[in-house]
Amino acid sequence: MSMRLVLPRLYVILDAALITSPERDCALSLAEAGVRLLQYRNKSATTRHYLDSSRALAEMLCPKGVSFFVNDRPDVAFLAGASGVHVGQDDLDVEQARRVAGNDKLVGVSTHNLDQFERAAASSADYVAVGPVFSTSSKANPDLVVGVDFIRRVRSLTDKSIVAIGGITLERAAAVIEAGADSVAVISGILSAPNPAQRARQYIQTLEAAKHAAAF
Repeated sequence: MSMRLVLPRLYVILDAALITSPERDCALSLAEAGVRLLQYRNKSATTRHYLDSSRALAEMLCPKGVSFFVNDRPDVAFLAGASGVHVGQDDLDVEQARRVAGNDKLVGVSTHNLDQFERAAASSADYVAVGPVFSTSSKANPDLVVGVDFIRRVRSLTDKSIVAIGGITLERAAAVIEAGADSVAVISGILSAPNPAQRARQYIQTLEAAKHAAAF
């Protein structure tokens, strides 16, 4: 894309393994709470189930002004009518994913070290995710923690939007934005809360305050 993608401060990853209510109900409550960027992740679903769920979520969320990403699968993102796809280091690379998903789709990519970040920054990725910033329990085999200082280090290397992910609790969120991240991806910090929608609102308020503080 020729123009820099501006992301909402909060990026919620809807991980099917952590959702305790129906996916559509959970996604709708988050959208009504103000979440404008949401990714669907379901590592155990069959392709058919993943497509059906992704399409249902896209049809509900996109008309509400929510950017909706599918994890891992550019083919599902294309067929579901999602806003884009997020790929990891073991998935198709950014250019391959874009060819499958379509040139009108956004593509984000996960990175876990400097070499991966530099390659992502040089690609056509619309945003680059960095993490885990802190230790996390949301992945079975997490990569090594990179820390907040890594965000400061890579901020100067690209004009692309940077998404920080991994163990970002409500208390840690502001520091990540102040370090240079454009957006904070949260999974268990929201989905495991007693009231995910309420927790999402708290994140949004905290992140907006951090954005204004970082501007001065």
